[in-house]
Amino acid sequence: MDRNPSPPSSDSEEEEVAAGDSIGNTVYSKHWLIGVLEKLIEDTSKLNNEEEQMELDEEMENDICKVWDMSMDKDVALFLQEFKAPDIFMVFLAKSKCPRLTEICVGILGNMACCQDTCISISKDENLGQIVLHRLCDSDSPTLLETSRLLLTCLCQSEVANIWVERIRQNPSVYNCFCFIMSSSTNVDLLVKVGEVVDKLFDLDEELMINWIKKNSCPPVEQPTDDSPDDVPDFKILPCLLEAAKQVCSDNNSEGLEVYMHILQLLTTVDEGIQTIVKSSDRGKETWSLLYNLFCNELCQPDDPPIIVQEQKTLLASILSVLSAIFASQTDQDYVKMGRNLALIDSVIRVLQNMDECEKKSVGSSKKSQTEECEKLEIVDEDFHLKILKDICCELLSNMFQELSEENILEGLKQGHINEQKCSCAFQNLLPFYSSSVESFLEVLHGADQTLADNLSKSFPSLKLQA
Repeated sequence: MDRNPSPPSSDSEEEEVAAGDSIGNTVYSKHWLIGVLEKLIEDTSKLNNEEEQMELDEEMENDICKVWDMSMDKDVALFLQEFKAPDIFMVFLAKSKCPRLTEICVGILGNMACCQDTCISISKDENLGQIVLHRLCDSDSPTLLETSRLLLTCLCQSEVANIWVERIRQNPSVYNCFCFIMSSSTNVDLLVKVGEVVDKLFDLDEELMINWIKKNSCPPVEQPTDDSPDDVPDFKILPCLLEAAKQVCSDNNSEGLEVYMHILQLLTTVDEGIQTIVKSSDRGKETWSLLYNLFCNELCQPDDPPIIVQEQKTLLASILSVLSAIFASQTDQDYVKMGRNLALIDSVIRVLQNMDECEKKSVGSSKKSQTEECEKLEIVDEDFHLKILKDICCELLSNMFQELSEENILEGLKQGHINEQKCSCAFQNLLPFYSSSVESFLEVLHGADQTLADNLSKSFPSLKLQA
Protein backbone atom coordinates (compact mmCIF):
# COMPACT_ATOMS: atom_id res chain seq x y z
CA MET A 1 0.00 0.00 0.00
CA ASP A 2 1.36 3.42 -0.97
CA ARG A 3 -0.51 5.12 1.87
CA ASN A 4 -2.79 4.34 4.76
CA PRO A 5 -6.51 4.33 3.87
CA SER A 6 -8.37 7.51 4.72
CA PRO A 7 -10.47 7.64 7.91
CA PRO A 8 -14.20 6.90 7.62
CA SER A 9 -15.80 9.58 5.46
CA SER A 10 -18.30 11.95 7.06
CA ASP A 11 -20.08 12.21 3.69
CA SER A 12 -21.26 8.61 3.72
CA GLU A 13 -24.81 8.26 5.07
CA GLU A 14 -24.21 4.80 6.47
CA GLU A 15 -21.28 6.12 8.49
CA GLU A 16 -22.99 9.21 9.86
CA VAL A 17 -22.27 9.52 13.53
CA ALA A 18 -25.30 9.23 15.75
CA ALA A 19 -25.92 11.87 18.37
CA GLY A 20 -23.67 11.28 21.37
CA ASP A 21 -21.52 8.77 19.47
CA SER A 22 -18.96 11.22 18.09
CA ILE A 23 -15.45 11.32 19.51
CA GLY A 24 -14.98 14.80 20.95
CA ASN A 25 -15.53 17.42 18.27
CA THR A 26 -14.76 14.99 15.44
CA VAL A 27 -17.11 13.11 13.13
CA TYR A 28 -15.56 9.77 14.08
CA SER A 29 -17.74 7.16 15.76
CA LYS A 30 -16.90 5.74 19.17
CA HIS A 31 -18.94 2.64 18.37
CA TRP A 32 -17.04 2.01 15.13
CA LEU A 33 -13.64 2.52 16.74
CA ILE A 34 -14.39 0.28 19.70
CA GLY A 35 -15.70 -2.35 17.30
CA VAL A 36 -12.46 -2.31 15.32
CA LEU A 37 -10.36 -2.73 18.48
CA GLU A 38 -12.55 -5.57 19.76
CA LYS A 39 -12.38 -7.38 16.43
CA LEU A 40 -8.63 -6.83 16.36
CA ILE A 41 -8.28 -8.42 19.81
CA GLU A 42 -10.31 -11.40 18.66
CA ASP A 43 -8.39 -11.85 15.39
CA THR A 44 -4.92 -11.39 16.85
CA SER A 45 -5.59 -13.95 19.58
CA LYS A 46 -5.72 -16.44 16.71
CA LEU A 47 -2.64 -14.98 15.02
CA ASN A 48 -0.60 -15.22 18.20
CA ASN A 49 -1.19 -18.97 18.43
CA GLU A 50 0.62 -19.47 15.13
CA GLU A 51 4.33 -20.24 15.18
CA GLU A 52 5.18 -18.49 11.92
CA GLN A 53 4.72 -14.86 10.94
CA MET A 54 1.19 -14.08 9.85
CA GLU A 55 -0.48 -11.34 7.83
CA LEU A 56 -3.61 -9.33 8.63
CA ASP A 57 -6.58 -9.90 6.38
CA GLU A 58 -7.27 -6.99 4.03
CA GLU A 59 -10.45 -5.79 5.77
CA MET A 60 -8.85 -5.71 9.21
CA GLU A 61 -5.73 -4.01 7.87
CA ASN A 62 -7.86 -1.31 6.22
CA ASP A 63 -9.81 -0.71 9.42
CA ILE A 64 -6.80 -0.54 11.72
CA CYS A 65 -5.03 1.75 9.23
CA LYS A 66 -8.04 4.06 9.44
CA VAL A 67 -7.53 4.12 13.20
CA TRP A 68 -3.87 4.92 12.56
CA ASP A 69 -4.84 7.97 10.50
CA MET A 70 -7.54 9.03 12.97
CA SER A 71 -5.15 8.86 15.91
CA MET A 72 -3.44 12.05 14.78
CA ASP A 73 -6.53 13.91 16.02
CA LYS A 74 -6.16 15.01 19.64
CA ASP A 75 -9.74 13.99 20.55
CA VAL A 76 -9.22 10.53 19.07
CA ALA A 77 -5.88 10.16 20.86
CA LEU A 78 -7.52 11.05 24.19
CA PHE A 79 -10.38 8.64 23.54
CA LEU A 80 -7.94 5.83 22.72
CA GLN A 81 -6.14 6.61 25.96
CA GLU A 82 -9.42 6.55 27.87
CA PHE A 83 -10.31 3.23 26.26
CA LYS A 84 -6.92 1.82 27.44
CA ALA A 85 -5.79 1.30 23.86
CA PRO A 86 -2.07 1.54 24.82
CA ASP A 87 -2.56 -1.48 27.11
CA ILE A 88 -4.09 -3.38 24.20
CA PHE A 89 -1.27 -2.41 21.88
CA MET A 90 1.27 -3.38 24.53
CA VAL A 91 -0.05 -6.96 24.43
CA PHE A 92 0.15 -6.95 20.63
CA LEU A 93 3.71 -5.60 20.66
CA ALA A 94 4.80 -8.22 23.17
CA LYS A 95 3.21 -11.24 21.48
CA SER A 96 2.27 -10.51 17.87
CA LYS A 97 3.96 -12.47 15.11
CA CYS A 98 2.46 -10.15 12.48
CA PRO A 99 5.01 -7.47 11.40
CA ARG A 100 2.37 -5.25 9.78
CA LEU A 101 0.25 -5.23 12.94
CA THR A 102 3.33 -4.41 15.04
CA GLU A 103 4.18 -1.51 12.74
CA ILE A 104 0.64 -0.12 12.88
CA CYS A 105 0.36 -0.40 16.66
CA VAL A 106 3.64 1.45 17.18
CA GLY A 107 2.53 3.99 14.57
CA ILE A 108 -0.72 4.66 16.44
CA LEU A 109 1.21 5.11 19.68
CA GLY A 110 3.51 7.53 17.84
CA ASN A 111 0.52 9.57 16.70
CA MET A 112 -0.99 9.52 20.17
CA ALA A 113 2.31 10.76 21.61
CA CYS A 114 1.92 13.96 19.59
CA CYS A 115 -0.75 14.90 22.13
CA GLN A 116 0.92 16.06 25.34
CA ASP A 117 -1.51 14.38 27.74
CA THR A 118 -1.35 10.99 26.03
CA CYS A 119 2.42 11.31 25.61
CA ILE A 120 2.81 11.75 29.38
CA SER A 121 0.58 8.76 30.07
CA ILE A 122 2.37 6.52 27.54
CA SER A 123 5.80 7.60 28.79
CA LYS A 124 5.04 6.91 32.45
CA ASP A 125 4.01 3.32 31.70
CA GLU A 126 7.23 1.48 32.49
CA ASN A 127 6.12 -1.84 30.99
CA LEU A 128 5.06 -0.20 27.74
CA GLY A 129 8.31 1.77 27.67
CA GLN A 130 10.41 -1.37 27.95
CA ILE A 131 8.41 -3.11 25.23
CA VAL A 132 8.86 -0.11 22.91
CA LEU A 133 12.64 -0.21 23.43
CA HIS A 134 12.55 -3.97 22.87
CA ARG A 135 11.09 -3.32 19.41
CA LEU A 136 14.37 -1.65 18.40
CA CYS A 137 15.73 -5.19 18.06
CA ASP A 138 13.08 -5.95 15.43
CA SER A 139 14.20 -7.04 11.98
CA ASP A 140 11.28 -5.29 10.26
CA SER A 141 12.33 -1.86 8.87
CA PRO A 142 8.83 -0.29 8.92
CA THR A 143 8.46 -1.26 12.58
CA LEU A 144 11.90 0.17 13.37
CA LEU A 145 10.95 3.39 11.59
CA GLU A 146 7.73 3.81 13.60
CA THR A 147 9.50 2.89 16.85
CA SER A 148 12.15 5.53 16.20
CA ARG A 149 9.46 8.08 15.36
CA LEU A 150 7.67 7.32 18.64
CA LEU A 151 10.92 7.72 20.61
CA LEU A 152 11.76 11.00 18.89
CA THR A 153 8.27 12.37 19.55
CA CYS A 154 8.58 11.57 23.25
CA LEU A 155 12.14 12.92 23.51
CA CYS A 156 10.94 16.21 22.02
CA GLN A 157 8.37 16.61 24.82
CA SER A 158 10.20 18.35 27.67
CA GLU A 159 7.78 16.94 30.27
CA VAL A 160 8.79 13.33 29.55
CA ALA A 161 12.18 13.53 27.80
CA ASN A 162 14.09 12.71 30.99
CA ILE A 163 11.96 9.61 31.53
CA TRP A 164 13.04 8.20 28.17
CA VAL A 165 16.66 9.27 28.53
CA GLU A 166 16.90 7.48 31.86
CA ARG A 167 15.09 4.44 30.47
CA ILE A 168 17.55 4.27 27.58
CA ARG A 169 20.52 4.75 29.93
CA GLN A 170 19.36 1.72 31.92
CA ASN A 171 18.79 -0.37 28.78
CA PRO A 172 22.26 -0.86 27.22
CA SER A 173 20.89 -2.91 24.33
CA VAL A 174 19.51 0.32 22.81
CA TYR A 175 23.08 1.36 21.98
CA ASN A 176 23.72 -1.93 20.23
CA CYS A 177 20.46 -1.77 18.27
CA PHE A 178 21.10 1.78 17.04
CA CYS A 179 24.68 0.93 16.06
CA PHE A 180 23.50 -2.13 14.14
CA ILE A 181 20.91 -0.09 12.23
CA MET A 182 23.36 2.73 11.41
CA SER A 183 26.09 0.35 10.29
CA SER A 184 23.99 -2.04 8.20
CA SER A 185 20.71 -0.51 7.02
CA THR A 186 20.26 0.84 3.50
CA ASN A 187 16.83 2.26 4.33
CA VAL A 188 17.58 5.99 4.27
CA ASP A 189 14.27 7.00 5.89
CA LEU A 190 15.10 4.73 8.82
CA LEU A 191 18.68 6.01 9.02
CA VAL A 192 17.46 9.61 9.13
CA LYS A 193 14.97 8.90 11.90
CA VAL A 194 17.45 6.89 13.98
CA GLY A 195 19.97 9.69 13.47
CA GLU A 196 17.44 12.21 14.75
CA VAL A 197 16.88 10.10 17.87
CA VAL A 198 20.63 9.78 18.55
CA ASP A 199 21.12 13.49 17.89
CA LYS A 200 18.35 14.37 20.34
CA LEU A 201 19.71 11.98 22.98
CA PHE A 202 23.21 13.44 22.73
CA ASP A 203 21.82 16.96 22.87
CA LEU A 204 19.76 16.16 25.96
CA ASP A 205 22.35 14.18 27.92
CA GLU A 206 26.08 14.72 27.55
CA GLU A 207 26.83 11.94 30.03
CA LEU A 208 24.93 9.41 27.93
CA MET A 209 26.85 10.59 24.86
CA ILE A 210 30.18 10.12 26.66
CA ASN A 211 29.13 6.64 27.81
CA TRP A 212 28.22 5.67 24.26
CA ILE A 213 31.53 7.06 22.99
CA LYS A 214 33.45 4.91 25.46
CA LYS A 215 31.52 1.66 25.32
CA ASN A 216 31.60 -1.38 23.09
CA SER A 217 28.49 -3.37 22.35
CA CYS A 218 26.18 -5.22 24.66
CA PRO A 219 24.19 -8.11 23.19
CA PRO A 220 20.76 -6.97 21.99
CA VAL A 221 17.75 -7.99 24.05
CA GLU A 222 16.80 -10.53 21.44
CA GLN A 223 19.43 -12.62 19.61
CA PRO A 224 18.73 -15.31 17.00
CA THR A 225 18.95 -18.74 18.60
CA ASP A 226 21.63 -19.92 16.18
CA ASP A 227 23.99 -17.05 17.02
CA SER A 228 26.87 -17.65 19.38
CA PRO A 229 28.24 -14.87 21.61
CA ASP A 230 31.31 -14.71 19.38
CA ASP A 231 29.07 -13.57 16.52
CA VAL A 232 27.95 -10.40 18.33
CA PRO A 233 29.60 -7.42 16.54
CA ASP A 234 31.95 -5.23 18.52
CA PHE A 235 30.18 -1.96 17.77
CA LYS A 236 31.76 1.43 18.31
CA ILE A 237 29.74 4.58 17.80
CA LEU A 238 31.98 6.51 15.37
CA PRO A 239 32.31 3.87 12.59
CA CYS A 240 28.53 3.35 12.74
CA LEU A 241 27.87 7.09 12.43
CA LEU A 242 30.28 7.35 9.50
CA GLU A 243 28.67 4.39 7.73
CA ALA A 244 25.21 5.93 8.10
CA ALA A 245 26.52 9.31 6.92
CA LYS A 246 27.99 7.70 3.79
CA GLN A 247 24.67 5.99 3.08
CA VAL A 248 22.60 9.18 3.33
CA CYS A 249 25.25 10.96 1.22
CA SER A 250 24.99 8.37 -1.52
CA ASP A 251 21.22 8.91 -1.51
CA ASN A 252 21.65 12.70 -1.68
CA ASN A 253 19.51 13.07 1.43
CA SER A 254 20.31 16.57 2.70
CA GLU A 255 18.12 16.18 5.79
CA GLY A 256 19.92 13.04 6.89
CA LEU A 257 23.33 14.51 6.08
CA GLU A 258 22.63 17.52 8.29
CA VAL A 259 21.54 15.23 11.14
CA TYR A 260 24.66 13.05 11.06
CA MET A 261 27.02 16.01 10.65
CA HIS A 262 25.44 17.59 13.73
CA ILE A 263 25.96 14.36 15.70
CA LEU A 264 29.66 14.42 14.75
CA GLN A 265 29.80 18.07 15.81
CA LEU A 266 28.30 17.14 19.19
CA LEU A 267 31.03 14.51 19.61
CA THR A 268 33.69 17.20 19.26
CA THR A 269 32.21 19.20 22.16
CA VAL A 270 33.78 16.76 24.64
CA ASP A 271 37.37 15.53 24.89
CA GLU A 272 36.24 11.91 24.72
CA GLY A 273 34.53 12.60 21.40
CA ILE A 274 37.54 14.29 19.83
CA GLN A 275 39.77 11.43 21.02
CA THR A 276 37.49 8.76 19.56
CA ILE A 277 37.87 10.50 16.18
CA VAL A 278 41.62 11.13 16.21
CA LYS A 279 43.12 8.42 18.44
CA SER A 280 43.16 6.06 15.46
CA SER A 281 44.98 7.51 12.47
CA ASP A 282 42.81 5.48 10.11
CA ARG A 283 39.58 6.61 11.76
CA GLY A 284 40.70 10.23 11.84
CA LYS A 285 41.68 10.07 8.18
CA GLU A 286 38.35 8.48 7.25
CA THR A 287 36.40 11.19 9.07
CA TRP A 288 38.56 13.97 7.64
CA SER A 289 38.30 12.60 4.07
CA LEU A 290 34.51 12.27 4.22
CA LEU A 291 33.97 15.80 5.52
CA TYR A 292 36.71 17.34 3.38
CA ASN A 293 35.17 15.89 0.23
CA LEU A 294 31.70 17.08 1.21
CA PHE A 295 32.84 20.59 1.96
CA CYS A 296 35.25 21.11 -0.91
CA ASN A 297 33.51 19.17 -3.67
CA GLU A 298 29.79 19.08 -2.87
CA LEU A 299 28.75 22.17 -0.91
CA CYS A 300 28.96 25.90 -1.72
CA GLN A 301 30.64 25.45 -5.10
CA PRO A 302 32.04 28.32 -7.27
CA ASP A 303 29.01 28.31 -9.60
CA ASP A 304 26.48 28.40 -6.74
CA PRO A 305 24.77 31.73 -5.97
CA PRO A 306 25.87 33.45 -2.73
CA ILE A 307 22.47 32.76 -1.14
CA ILE A 308 23.41 29.06 -1.00
CA VAL A 309 25.42 29.77 2.15
CA GLN A 310 22.21 30.70 3.97
CA GLU A 311 20.51 27.49 2.85
CA GLN A 312 23.47 25.37 3.95
CA LYS A 313 24.60 27.38 6.99
CA THR A 314 23.86 24.78 9.69
CA LEU A 315 25.31 21.93 7.63
CA LEU A 316 28.42 23.95 6.76
CA ALA A 317 28.89 24.96 10.40
CA SER A 318 28.74 21.35 11.59
CA ILE A 319 31.20 20.08 8.97
CA LEU A 320 33.67 22.91 9.50
CA SER A 321 33.45 22.57 13.27
CA VAL A 322 34.53 18.92 13.05
CA LEU A 323 37.26 19.67 10.50
CA SER A 324 38.53 22.47 12.74
CA ALA A 325 38.61 20.19 15.79
CA ILE A 326 40.53 17.50 13.88
CA PHE A 327 42.95 20.01 12.38
CA ALA A 328 43.72 21.62 15.74
CA SER A 329 44.49 18.28 17.39
CA GLN A 330 46.21 16.44 14.53
CA THR A 331 48.62 18.89 12.91
CA ASP A 332 51.33 16.21 12.92
CA GLN A 333 49.26 13.78 10.83
CA ASP A 334 49.89 13.61 7.08
CA TYR A 335 46.21 13.72 6.19
CA VAL A 336 45.82 17.26 7.61
CA LYS A 337 49.09 18.66 6.25
CA MET A 338 48.44 21.87 4.30
CA GLY A 339 50.26 20.62 1.23
CA ARG A 340 47.45 18.11 0.75
CA ASN A 341 44.58 20.40 1.76
CA LEU A 342 45.05 23.72 -0.03
CA ALA A 343 41.58 23.44 -1.57
CA LEU A 344 40.19 23.71 1.95
CA ILE A 345 41.53 27.28 2.26
CA ASP A 346 39.89 28.14 -1.07
CA SER A 347 36.53 26.69 0.02
CA VAL A 348 36.55 28.40 3.44
CA ILE A 349 37.29 31.77 1.82
CA ARG A 350 34.50 31.16 -0.70
CA VAL A 351 32.03 30.70 2.17
CA LEU A 352 33.26 33.98 3.70
CA GLN A 353 32.91 35.73 0.35
CA ASN A 354 29.34 34.50 -0.01
CA MET A 355 28.49 35.63 3.51
CA ASP A 356 29.96 39.07 2.82
CA GLU A 357 27.85 39.30 -0.33
CA CYS A 358 24.69 38.28 1.54
CA GLU A 359 25.38 40.84 4.26
CA LYS A 360 25.70 43.61 1.65
CA LYS A 361 22.36 42.66 0.09
CA SER A 362 20.73 42.41 3.51
CA VAL A 363 21.90 45.91 4.45
CA GLY A 364 20.75 47.27 1.09
CA SER A 365 17.27 45.77 1.37
CA SER A 366 16.81 46.98 4.95
CA LYS A 367 17.39 50.55 3.81
CA LYS A 368 14.78 50.30 1.06
CA SER A 369 11.81 49.05 3.09
CA GLN A 370 10.61 48.66 6.64
CA THR A 371 10.41 45.10 7.94
CA GLU A 372 7.61 43.56 9.99
CA GLU A 373 8.50 42.62 13.56
CA CYS A 374 8.26 38.87 12.89
CA GLU A 375 10.51 39.24 9.84
CA LYS A 376 13.03 41.13 11.96
CA LEU A 377 13.15 38.27 14.45
CA GLU A 378 13.66 35.81 11.60
CA ILE A 379 16.56 37.89 10.23
CA VAL A 380 18.12 38.13 13.69
CA ASP A 381 17.93 34.36 14.06
CA GLU A 382 19.37 33.88 10.59
CA ASP A 383 22.19 36.32 11.31
CA PHE A 384 22.92 34.44 14.54
CA HIS A 385 23.49 31.18 12.66
CA LEU A 386 25.53 32.94 10.00
CA LYS A 387 27.66 34.50 12.73
CA ILE A 388 28.34 31.04 14.17
CA LEU A 389 29.38 29.85 10.71
CA LYS A 390 31.60 32.89 10.23
CA ASP A 391 33.30 32.35 13.61
CA ILE A 392 34.03 28.71 12.76
CA CYS A 393 35.38 29.67 9.32
CA CYS A 394 37.69 32.29 10.82
CA GLU A 395 39.02 29.97 13.49
CA LEU A 396 39.85 27.22 10.99
CA LEU A 397 41.31 29.66 8.46
CA SER A 398 43.46 31.25 11.15
CA ASN A 399 44.87 27.87 12.17
CA MET A 400 45.55 26.92 8.55
CA PHE A 401 47.31 30.23 7.84
CA GLN A 402 49.76 29.53 10.66
CA GLU A 403 50.65 26.13 9.18
CA LEU A 404 51.38 27.34 5.63
CA SER A 405 54.96 27.10 4.42
CA GLU A 406 56.45 29.11 1.58
CA GLU A 407 56.23 25.99 -0.57
CA ASN A 408 52.54 25.59 0.29
CA ILE A 409 51.80 29.20 -0.67
CA LEU A 410 53.64 28.87 -3.99
CA GLU A 411 51.57 25.75 -4.78
CA GLY A 412 48.38 27.52 -3.68
CA LEU A 413 49.15 30.47 -5.98
CA LYS A 414 49.86 28.06 -8.85
CA GLN A 415 46.59 26.16 -8.35
CA GLY A 416 44.52 29.33 -7.89
CA HIS A 417 43.56 28.60 -4.31
CA ILE A 418 45.34 31.77 -3.19
CA ASN A 419 45.23 35.18 -4.90
CA GLU A 420 44.92 38.83 -3.94
CA GLN A 421 41.12 38.91 -3.95
CA LYS A 422 40.86 35.82 -1.74
CA CYS A 423 43.54 37.04 0.64
CA SER A 424 41.77 40.40 0.97
CA CYS A 425 38.52 38.65 1.88
CA ALA A 426 40.34 36.49 4.41
CA PHE A 427 42.09 39.48 6.00
CA GLN A 428 38.87 41.49 6.24
CA ASN A 429 37.20 38.70 8.17
CA LEU A 430 40.16 37.67 10.31
CA LEU A 431 41.16 41.15 11.46
CA PRO A 432 41.49 42.30 14.15
CA PHE A 433 40.83 39.17 16.23
CA TYR A 434 43.31 36.94 14.39
CA SER A 435 45.95 39.53 13.59
CA SER A 436 48.83 37.28 14.66
CA SER A 437 47.78 34.60 12.15
CA VAL A 438 47.46 37.17 9.37
CA GLU A 439 50.88 38.61 10.20
CA SER A 440 52.41 35.12 10.21
CA PHE A 441 50.88 34.36 6.82
CA LEU A 442 51.98 37.72 5.39
CA GLU A 443 55.54 37.15 6.53
CA VAL A 444 55.70 33.77 4.73
CA LEU A 445 53.96 35.30 1.69
CA HIS A 446 56.77 37.85 1.35
CA GLY A 447 59.14 35.01 0.56
CA ALA A 448 56.77 33.42 -1.96
CA ASP A 449 55.36 36.49 -3.74
CA GLN A 450 56.68 39.83 -2.51
CA THR A 451 54.51 41.85 -4.91
CA LEU A 452 51.32 40.28 -3.59
CA ALA A 453 52.51 40.72 -0.01
CA ASP A 454 53.28 44.41 -0.62
CA ASN A 455 49.87 44.99 -2.24
CA LEU A 456 48.09 43.41 0.72
CA SER A 457 50.19 45.43 3.15
CA LYS A 458 49.10 48.63 1.39
CA SER A 459 45.44 47.54 1.51
CA PHE A 460 45.68 46.83 5.24
CA PRO A 461 47.84 49.61 6.75
CA SER A 462 47.50 48.25 10.25
CA LEU A 463 49.66 45.31 9.15
CA LYS A 464 52.19 47.32 7.20
CA LEU A 465 54.56 47.97 10.08
CA GLN A 466 54.43 44.40 11.39
CA ALA A 467 54.88 42.77 7.97
